[in-house]
Amino acid sequence: MASNLIIVVAFILFPALIIWLSSKFKILQKIGLVLICYIVGMIIGNIGILPANFTQVQSLMQDISVALALPLLLFSLDVKRWLKISKSGLICMLLAVIAIIVTTFVLQLTIASQVQNGWKFGGMSVAVYTGGTPNLAAMKTALNVDNDTYILFHTYDTVFSLIYIFLMVSVARTFFQKVFKLKPYESFGKQDEAQASDISDESIGTYAKLFKPSILKSLLLAFFLSAVILAIAFVIGGLFPADFSTAITILLITSCGIAASFIKPVRRIKYTFQLGMYIIYLFCLTVASMTKFDVLVHIDWRILLYVVISIFGSMLIHALLCKPFKIDSDTMIITSVSAICSPPFVPVVASGLKNRDVLISGLVTGIIGYAIGNYLGIGVAMLFRMFA
Repeated sequence: MASNLIIVVAFILFPALIIWLSSKFKILQKIGLVLICYIVGMIIGNIGILPANFTQVQSLMQDISVALALPLLLFSLDVKRWLKISKSGLICMLLAVIAIIVTTFVLQLTIASQVQNGWKFGGMSVAVYTGGTPNLAAMKTALNVDNDTYILFHTYDTVFSLIYIFLMVSVARTFFQKVFKLKPYESFGKQDEAQASDISDESIGTYAKLFKPSILKSLLLAFFLSAVILAIAFVIGGLFPADFSTAITILLITSCGIAASFIKPVRRIKYTFQLGMYIIYLFCLTVASMTKFDVLVHIDWRILLYVVISIFGSMLIHALLCKPFKIDSDTMIITSVSAICSPPFVPVVASGLKNRDVLISGLVTGIIGYAIGNYLGIGVAMLFRMFA
């Protein structure tokens, strides 16, 4: 018992160690915190240092971590203000959602129909490509996705999302303007970048602020509120049949997190988003530590194709849908990035496009994607399950 407790504490402190090391060595920042957590987690899980009875603790840690992180990621959401910022961005986000659902529907009829429990692919795909890693993590819990499938799906997603980002900051604008005839972006004056706040800032310097006493005090209150939300959702979810209780619990946690964002004192707590992502890093480390290397040796072509077509197929459909709505190329690109890769990648692409005007639009649609990703993922998965 004592050894398990020591390991749990080590797991919890590991993201802090990586954040500190990343502040010293820039190469770690380029690799990315999520990828580092996965790599180290898999090494830890395969070198024989974890006790044989630690599996149950790992399962409990992964379930609790993602459930605690979700409200924290949503507390900064300012629904009323953001709905007024960019109508074209919101329309573009809706088109991105339609694009991934259509793509997933085609994939369900082809690739996923040949896989046992293939309907879960649809839920994971829709959730992660409208939201992000936290939504994919939520789908693992809500849909009871096995660890090996989850790791493979997320590993392939990480690799091809990086390729996607490279294309978006290099040739995408020219490609979409010439091939899909999307109009160039027209500036309507400088937007207030302060509106973007710190919700998507995942710089190492920002994470360091989590440990300042003045910030830590308010974050502890936010963490306590997140724990209360988890407890309430768990109790209510337990009242439903076992097949639906987990999914309902996740939806309740998401709903309560959004509801809490309407309370100004909660919404104004600084760095709740970063604290939520810190817990997601813990989740990544834990899940990876439950996976064996031999699972990754042989490529699962069905999952690989599902991920690749989900990313690039939905991107092309999205561009096609944007044409009749007269969405410009930069808005389409930044919205696609916020949906497929989540808000932290928005500033990178906005900088690559040399267009800071679209920054707030990308952040807005990306955070909304976080909020709706769980609903869409679970809803689509349940629909596919009915016809599987």
